[in-house]
Amino acid sequence: MARGLLLVPASLTLPDLRAMAEPSPPSDVTRVLQLLKQYGWNATSFQVLEPGFRYWFDAEGDACVAYVDTGGAWVAAGAPIAPPERLAEVVSSFEAAAQAEGRRVCFFATEQRFASAVPVEVMPIGEQPMWDPLRWEETVRSSRSLREQLRRARARGVTVRRVSPEELGHPEHPTRRAVDRLLARWLASRRMAPMGFLVQMSPYAFAEERRAFVGELNGEVVCFLSAAPVFAREGWLLQHIIRDPRAPNGSTELMVDAAMRAAVEEGRRYVTLGLAPLSGEVGPWLRAARAWGAALFDFEGLRAFKAKLRPHAWDPIHLAWPPSSGSLWPVFDALRAFARGSFVRFGFVTLMRRADLLVRLLAILLIPWTLLLALPINTRRFPSPGVQWAWVIFDVGLTGALFGLLYRWRSWLAGLLGGVIAMDACLTAWQAMAYNAPRAQGVLDWAIIAAAVLAPSTAACLLAWAWRHPPPVH
Repeated sequence: MARGLLLVPASLTLPDLRAMAEPSPPSDVTRVLQLLKQYGWNATSFQVLEPGFRYWFDAEGDACVAYVDTGGAWVAAGAPIAPPERLAEVVSSFEAAAQAEGRRVCFFATEQRFASAVPVEVMPIGEQPMWDPLRWEETVRSSRSLREQLRRARARGVTVRRVSPEELGHPEHPTRRAVDRLLARWLASRRMAPMGFLVQMSPYAFAEERRAFVGELNGEVVCFLSAAPVFAREGWLLQHIIRDPRAPNGSTELMVDAAMRAAVEEGRRYVTLGLAPLSGEVGPWLRAARAWGAALFDFEGLRAFKAKLRPHAWDPIHLAWPPSSGSLWPVFDALRAFARGSFVRFGFVTLMRRADLLVRLLAILLIPWTLLLALPINTRRFPSPGVQWAWVIFDVGLTGALFGLLYRWRSWLAGLLGGVIAMDACLTAWQAMAYNAPRAQGVLDWAIIAAAVLAPSTAACLLAWAWRHPPPVH
């Protein structure tokens, strides 16, 4: 019996995605903005105005919670937007409303103030850096490496300017179109599927409340920074910092420097670059996730970049939930919120965006299949032991070639291996029809024949996709 890899995409069901994407009425959004200007203390508080959130309003009218409904839980974006003295009361009412709808509750990206004011269980999920803008000049003077990065960018001709809301608000404005092109290039280079919840890309929403900057080189926009207000702390979250790969070294630091100096001019007292996920004192499972997920997201690199800017403090960030719940459901619910409701869809889209992950999957699956292929019990599935071992040797060589492609991507090799696997699929189909089908004796035999025929065909298609969509060169 010939061999192969069984890779059959699962069906995608999206009812939860549709529920999560229902827009909130404009009147609710306006009401939330008014509350934010009074009580928006969480660093991520302004982000709840972006598309995809629902809002629960307290009966008193002076508090709300922004959340997404995953189908099993209401996952809140940070702490409630409420007077500090009412946080515990608001959380209790929100939990009761969720329970009435058959939903669990958790709060993602809360800060220490919330944990101190509300009886909740918390799990550290990372930390975020904080600066006092008035001390930024001192920070630059004390850091030789930071000064050198700023010098390099300026020497290469990068200039930074503030962008008006009018420039970004009109889709046909030249600056808006230049930023759109930059964002499109940046998004195309991302390793994961687009995520939802608190990492959406909506830099133009409420542009009049934001502060935006562009970095230009020879008249072309190569960097973009959008700062969201943190009203109750008189501060900014530097939310979107986008750099074209072609931008000179130091361009990102130059953008941050411009934002810090603008914050001083406006009398801001607080600036943060937001969460460095899975950094700091996180639990063993999250440390393992940080290591395993390095192929998809550079957790260490992001933390190192933020540390290079010499923050004045690091604030721990938590996932919080009511004491009556266990710790596993909140983690599951939060991940599902980021995956836009469907882990299957998110994983499939991520896989199709990553040629190297496709190749890695093929190479890893070939290892157990080859070992099974070599077992004496499977000799009867081949015309002779020589044919069996010919397939085993072929698989060993193919596995080595796939790992070689992972070590250094070469388009010609990807194309060659795709052609080899396609020929393999043809030979497998011929052997299945000529030798295995006449000897099939039950459902199991037919299932093995179907798997062996479909698997190399699917693998050839996936490798062809990887060849047409090679991984970015870093």
